[in-house]
Amino acid sequence: MKHIKIAAGMAWCFPYGNVSAAMKEALDAGCDYCHSDAADMYDLKNQQLIGGHLIVKAVRDITEKPIECHLYAKDCDRLFIEKLAMVGCNMLILPVEHFIGAPLAYIINWCHEFGMKIGLTVGCYTPLCFLNEAIYDIDRLHIVIHGAGKKAKGEEDNPWPWRRSSLELIKEARKMIDEKNPDCELAVDGGIRPENLEPLVACNPDVFVFSSALYLDKEGITAGVKKCRKAIDEAVVKFGL
Repeated sequence: MKHIKIAAGMAWCFPYGNVSAAMKEALDAGCDYCHSDAADMYDLKNQQLIGGHLIVKAVRDITEKPIECHLYAKDCDRLFIEKLAMVGCNMLILPVEHFIGAPLAYIINWCHEFGMKIGLTVGCYTPLCFLNEAIYDIDRLHIVIHGAGKKAKGEEDNPWPWRRSSLELIKEARKMIDEKNPDCELAVDGGIRPENLEPLVACNPDVFVFSSALYLDKEGITAGVKKCRKAIDEAVVKFGL
C-alpha cells in the first residue's frame, strides 16, 4: 500500500508563540514533514513576513523530520537559501510563475550546493506548462489548488474553494512526473480535509499538505492528524495504490 506523506503546514498554526509545541505534536502524531509557509509583502498577503529561517530553526530544535520552506515571494537570493540551509531546512519550494528563466538555474544549483532539495509550486491559475523545462531538475512539483468559483464537495465551510481544474491538473502533473522525472514528488496543497480528499488520492499524489484540518480540529491536533491519516489510507486501499 502506498504511503502518501502528510506535511503539517503552519498556515493555521496559531498562536505563533506556540508553533514549536504545536508542530511537535503534529509530527509526533504521524506527520512526515513540517511545511513552513513564508511570504513577502507581495504574495500571500494574509501571511506576510512569517515562516522564514528563524521559524525553521525553532522547529528544527524539536524534530529530526524533514522541514520544507514554501516561499511565496518574487525574489530569492543566495543569502536566503544559505540561511535556510544553516538552520536545517531540507527543501525550498518556490512559485514557478516568479522564477522562470536563467535565474532559476542559479537557485537550483545553490539549493543543491547547500544540501537542500528544490520544489516549484503551480499556484492559482498558473499553467503546468511553466514546468516543461524545470521538471527534470526539481525534487517536488507542488500544486496549490486554491482558486475561486464553485466549491468542491465537502468545501462548503472552506473560504478558499478548489479551482475547477484541480483534479485534471493533478492528473497531468502525475503524468509529467512519471514520464520525465519519476524521483520528483507530487504534492497537493490547499483546503484539504479528511472528508474531501478521496478524489485527490485517486490522482495518485505523494504528499498532502494539511493545516486547518490539523490545528483547528475540535478534538485537538493529534486527533486531526489521525483522521487525515485514516482517510488517506482508506482511499489508497479503495483505489489500489
